[in-house]
Amino acid sequence: MSIVSNSLKRIKPSPTIAVTSKAREMRAAGKDVIGLGAGEPDFDTPDNIKEAAIEAIRNGDTKYTAVDGTPKLKKAIQAKFLRENHLNYSLDQISVGTGGKQVLYNCFMATINKGDEVIIPAPYWVSYPDIILLAGGKPKIVKCDEKNNFKLTPEKLHKAISKKTKWVILNSPSNPTGSAYTKKEIENLSKILIKYKKIFILSDDIYEHITYDDFKFFTIAQIKSLKDRTLTMNGVSKSYSMTGWRIGYAAGPKEIIKAMAKIQSQSTSNPTSISQAAAVEALNGTQDFINVRAQSFKKRRDFVVNSLNNIKGISCLRPEGAFYVFPSCKKLLGKRTKIKTDKEFVEKLLEQAEVAVVQGSAFGLNGYFRVSYATSMNNLEKAMSRIKNFCKKI
Repeated sequence: MSIVSNSLKRIKPSPTIAVTSKAREMRAAGKDVIGLGAGEPDFDTPDNIKEAAIEAIRNGDTKYTAVDGTPKLKKAIQAKFLRENHLNYSLDQISVGTGGKQVLYNCFMATINKGDEVIIPAPYWVSYPDIILLAGGKPKIVKCDEKNNFKLTPEKLHKAISKKTKWVILNSPSNPTGSAYTKKEIENLSKILIKYKKIFILSDDIYEHITYDDFKFFTIAQIKSLKDRTLTMNGVSKSYSMTGWRIGYAAGPKEIIKAMAKIQSQSTSNPTSISQAAAVEALNGTQDFINVRAQSFKKRRDFVVNSLNNIKGISCLRPEGAFYVFPSCKKLLGKRTKIKTDKEFVEKLLEQAEVAVVQGSAFGLNGYFRVSYATSMNNLEKAMSRIKNFCKKI
């Protein structure tokens, strides 16, 4: 008899972490691996945020805090939602967790009963289905076509809804595709969701500030009739280059927020006090660097998209946000190349060209791979050259 629980057997390790770990092992063995697998900005945390953390340490701000966030941080989050999204929340409608992933975990563990369905548009962030499976729910994967920029359409949403549907997940801009929903597209989806009063929406807005080409961000909680059924998740990891600080947050219905706090009280308890102090400065301090960094990401995006589209057998859409592209390698799979799957493609790319990317099947859509361009132009130039040479040889 195995000591491992049945619930754990339902899930798999994170494919993105697996790729990053493999690349790290190869580097340790002396290989010149270029990692394009991690979803982490290469920019450092801004100095004003670091100084706020140092000041917190000096002031002895190193004790336990309220389980789901300090009042000071909750007020900063409250002000952020009002200032940037025109959303008004009371402090008891706000939750702070140890990263966005814990916020999502708390939400689904607190609300899902066995057999509840969660609609997940694919391609999706790799952890969504596994968190839902751990909670006893059933992920209902809806494959979204490249012709629609990998976005969920009202028709596909309506078809996926059943009597068991409890949640719908929307992620914009998206990991892994970078695609972002326009205000009109969200309004069209909302027309379907408004009809189903018992369905809740999880809006993952973690890449909110990383958008390009004058794209105007809009979140579904801004649809007045859906606000009371929407949990909006965000954090400081991506926009503020604070991945290691582990601060995520959410705002939504009081009942859900209270239930999430109960889960957190019996798991990690409060997020680190020092990280919370840093997050207050991140949200309240200068925001000028965000657009500067987004412009740097835009230059990298344009370079990577153009480079990939100049490789025979590869095609790539130009996304509106995040720092990923999701190119197709379908034309390179089959009898001619003897590479049958996107997983084999990325494995051979790592072994032979020493470039680490993640297979599209890990995100729920076969025949693609995810490239993170959150690295230097020098690395991107070398990586694109290696991918081109690899594709010529296969």
